[in-house]
Amino acid sequence: MNKHNRISTEDFFVRAAGNKLRVRRLTHPGNDGHDSRPTLVFLHEGLGSIEMWHDFPEVLLEKTGCNGLLYDRWGHGKSDPIDVQRTIRYVHDEALDTLPEVLETSGVEDSILIGHSDGGSIALIFAAEYPGSVRGLITEAAHVFVEEITLEGIREAVITYQTTDLKKKLARYHDSNTEVIFKAWCETWLSPEFKHWNIEDCLPRVTCPVLVIQGQDDQYGTEAQVKSIAGRVAGPAKPLLIPDCAHIPHKEATDRVIKEMTEFILGLL
Repeated sequence: MNKHNRISTEDFFVRAAGNKLRVRRLTHPGNDGHDSRPTLVFLHEGLGSIEMWHDFPEVLLEKTGCNGLLYDRWGHGKSDPIDVQRTIRYVHDEALDTLPEVLETSGVEDSILIGHSDGGSIALIFAAEYPGSVRGLITEAAHVFVEEITLEGIREAVITYQTTDLKKKLARYHDSNTEVIFKAWCETWLSPEFKHWNIEDCLPRVTCPVLVIQGQDDQYGTEAQVKSIAGRVAGPAKPLLIPDCAHIPHKEATDRVIKEMTEFILGLL
């Protein structure tokens, strides 16, 4: 049962980049589609799904009066399983091929992107390529280049997956997709070719306002990611390092993140 009774929820499937993806539309009762407010588009992390955002999107909608859109990327949640070898361009493919089709099919023309980890990287590439459709951008623990701490964190995650009940926990969200999506995530990032992955060249083409959030104790990245994003985008950027917080600020520092995101979004309206 949705405890945020004011927010209505609709799940549906779309075809994007040749795959069937599950999408969730969240509608604020004060925003019937004629309102000029942008849609908040939530882009999940590398092992994420719609449900792994929990009720964070609903809380943010209630604070801002905006509508929301979430979707399970290919291979995640209830979307089609991955059936090919993932390449090191998977983030670019998502940003340039899949996300535009998801937004178009879902009727979203004016958005504020909120991307966590991989989702933040996808949001930056999309905003660089489609500046006219993005009013603002919020990254959480996004990567724009590969650091050794990132690779070490993924190696530790592999050990955790093999020795604890992590697979069982992930299976609650990904069901039969779990093994394939975990393998695709860790093998891609740990491949020799991926060490040279870098999207800093797209940052100067990001012209919208950007809020750059990261936990000071992020096990997958350092402050260098925040400095690169905030220092290279063309639009106004606010860097935010949150103390006593690791890789999932919206879960580990919820109140602070809700406050900062709400102020940023309302400032764009």
